[in-house]
Amino acid sequence: MVLGFASGLPLALTGQAMQAWLSVEGVDVATIGFLSLVGLPYTFKFLWAPLMDRFELPWLGRRRGWLVLTQLALAGALMWMAAVSPTGATRSFALLAVLVAFISASQDVVIDAYRTDLLPVSERGLGSSLTVLGYRLAMILSGGVALIWVDPMQGGGWTWPQVYRFMAGLMVAAAVLSAVALPRLAHAVAPASVARRDLLGFLAVLVAVAVGVFLSDRFGPPIARALLGAWLATSDMPPALQGKWIDLAALMLGIAFTLPLAAWAARAARFETLLGGLRSYFSQRGAAAFLAFIVLYKLGDAFAGSLMTPFLLQAMQYSTAEVGVVNKVIGLWLTIGGALLGGALMLRLGLWRALMIFGVLQMVSNLGFWWLAVNGRGVLRGLTIPAFDWGFVKLMHETPVDGGLLLVIAGENLSSGMGTAAFVAFLMSLCNQRFTATQFALLSAFASVGRVWVGPLAGVLAESIGWPVFFIVSTLAALPALVMLWWMRAAVRALEYDPDAPIVDD
Repeated sequence: MVLGFASGLPLALTGQAMQAWLSVEGVDVATIGFLSLVGLPYTFKFLWAPLMDRFELPWLGRRRGWLVLTQLALAGALMWMAAVSPTGATRSFALLAVLVAFISASQDVVIDAYRTDLLPVSERGLGSSLTVLGYRLAMILSGGVALIWVDPMQGGGWTWPQVYRFMAGLMVAAAVLSAVALPRLAHAVAPASVARRDLLGFLAVLVAVAVGVFLSDRFGPPIARALLGAWLATSDMPPALQGKWIDLAALMLGIAFTLPLAAWAARAARFETLLGGLRSYFSQRGAAAFLAFIVLYKLGDAFAGSLMTPFLLQAMQYSTAEVGVVNKVIGLWLTIGGALLGGALMLRLGLWRALMIFGVLQMVSNLGFWWLAVNGRGVLRGLTIPAFDWGFVKLMHETPVDGGLLLVIAGENLSSGMGTAAFVAFLMSLCNQRFTATQFALLSAFASVGRVWVGPLAGVLAESIGWPVFFIVSTLAALPALVMLWWMRAAVRALEYDPDAPIVDD
């Protein structure tokens, strides 16, 4: 639970909390969508995760040493980010957000590997639920309470830089706790490979990615302009929005070029821990299909949630305090309840049925945002939260809460929490302990594709087709995963078997 808290804290600070900061500063929705790409390290963390499998830092053990290092580095990066203006130095701010995401993704690699190494199969459903509990508690603080702190009429008059400095202090506390409280792993089996070759392999992949980014930045926009020019010439979109479509196409072209280049570099440099981890994963039956399912399962959820904060603040005109209370505090508590309920239900449902039932609930919950976008505020009777002062957070005046917003957020967060608990248990069941960091990083990187990569597309789509149609699209995006899950039901059910479990003779 504590490690889940440490994982969730920086994620919100490069995600929805950062979106709230940008929205308050008046940044447009399409630009906010593109800035969701600061989360790119989460989708590429499997490239450096092998180094965390291969090398052990001194004194604290194979996993704890990396934990303490990444948590202290996160504290420093958040302090640095707090000193930069998002509008006065947007490029520098975005680069620092990428740095925070890179270190945060590295911390997640270690946390995921530690949890997977530590927990037996029978405890993984409940263990993932407790991880989600800590994770969501952190997001309540950094993405909910923080919004109340910065509300000039309701909160404590904090600024966003003050919030980020406070979160940096919490990461220092997490590092201390990781150093003194976490138990060592009893049996940590490291992969056998040549250290020099792994380092050279990682450098080769890094150079390949840098070359890919450079070439994509130079040649991607002209190629995208040539490909989309005829279509854009016949449209009535304003020039600024046309430019966003060109940027999006250039981004996709760059990805299609850079990823194969990095894969070729890893093979050419014989990056053995990465290659061995991938070979171990792909040796199991249905490995490629599992990866496709991992991308798709949370895609609809990610589509709807990618721009939720600007939707609520800019389109629906809710106050930051109301969004903070409902979406980030009440909503995230409901997510915690959903995660714990999901973990408990999995003990009876099993993995496949839990994934299917919770996936259907996730898809249906997206229609709530469509209903909110169509009907607007004030359709359902709400409630009024009285003023309070709890020391660490306060409301100076009573705050009315829209009933429609409360209902929609409740449904979305409950279903998302249950789906996340089942999904994390599914990822853990696919890992080999020798390559836990590498394989879980690969799987969770594919899982984050939706959350990170749909942001630019979501921002452009929302401006192009409007919010109601956008949320219909997000609902339909959840269907392919459910179809695929039905098709793969035998393979997923096989993952529920624990080879280490004792055989009981009834």
